[in-house]
Amino acid sequence: MMEQIKDYITTPVILIVILLGLSLCVMVPVLDMVILGAILAFLIRPVSLKLQSKLKYSSVSIILTIIIVIIPLILLLIYMLWVIVGVASNFISANAGVSNFDFNQTVTVMATYLPFEVPTESIATYINDIIHNLSTFLVDYIVGLAKKLPNLSIELFVLICSLFYFTRDGDKAYNFIEELVPANQKKFFKETSIQVKNVLNSIFYGHFLTAIILGIIAAVGYSLLGYPYGLFLGILTGIFQLIPVIGPWPIYWALAIIDVIGGNYLRTVIVLIFGLGLSLSDMYIRPALSSHYADVPPLILLIGFLAGPLVYGIVGFIIGPLILGITYAVLVSYKNNKQVE
Repeated sequence: MMEQIKDYITTPVILIVILLGLSLCVMVPVLDMVILGAILAFLIRPVSLKLQSKLKYSSVSIILTIIIVIIPLILLLIYMLWVIVGVASNFISANAGVSNFDFNQTVTVMATYLPFEVPTESIATYINDIIHNLSTFLVDYIVGLAKKLPNLSIELFVLICSLFYFTRDGDKAYNFIEELVPANQKKFFKETSIQVKNVLNSIFYGHFLTAIILGIIAAVGYSLLGYPYGLFLGILTGIFQLIPVIGPWPIYWALAIIDVIGGNYLRTVIVLIFGLGLSLSDMYIRPALSSHYADVPPLILLIGFLAGPLVYGIVGFIIGPLILGITYAVLVSYKNNKQVE
């Protein structure tokens, strides 16, 4: 065993390990953007190839694909930040004129429907403090993002460059890595690549595409029901839809509670029925889209969605579940190869 290890520890290997370590240190600040660029390149490459069949230059088709896919996402993010800042600012500016009596009256009305007594004054004060603190936190968070704008610009530039080059030269990178794999491990490498591809397709078609579809339906439905910021509510519904177990119910239940407080009981019933329809649609759309690919355990996605943002920031909502999903694919491929042996 020791002799086999010594055979691998050669001067070129040591030099490569050192250089890889130094390269990783250089890439750490933008590593999440590089990973995200590679993942998005895998997803948009088929679109780019279709455009390339109609255009003369591959670079032009890639740029058009990036514009078609990425620009709307950036605009949606900007729109969400604009709505959050606007709503939080309006609430904070108007909060000084809201008396505790108004909150007490609202909670008192709601308490009449409960079969037990509740301390309405303390609950009203508690709700007021929560809303105020949450609004202040959101505003401070947005201000913090604004201060990081130079770094965010660099990360966005790295993301676009990574997306472009991985889309154009992704097959070359794959072939280069495959050539480095020992001959006796090429079968495992190819099977792992297939598993990773299936997991990526499963997560995209079964989860992200489902969230996009339900988010669009929710935005249209909320707008028709007369809720302000229907598009924003639809985006939030899509984001919650990405999180396993939770789904879109927090959005339509929150709207229902607001309608109950405002006395709009008819819309309360309608939005609950509409929200139930969204939840039931997920049970049909998700399996229909992901049934042809790998079935990723929900716990893996849940941990990825919850822990990803803690490590990578907002892009962790995408990178987190994808990294854990890819790890799951590698383990499945390794298990299958061990069973064959």
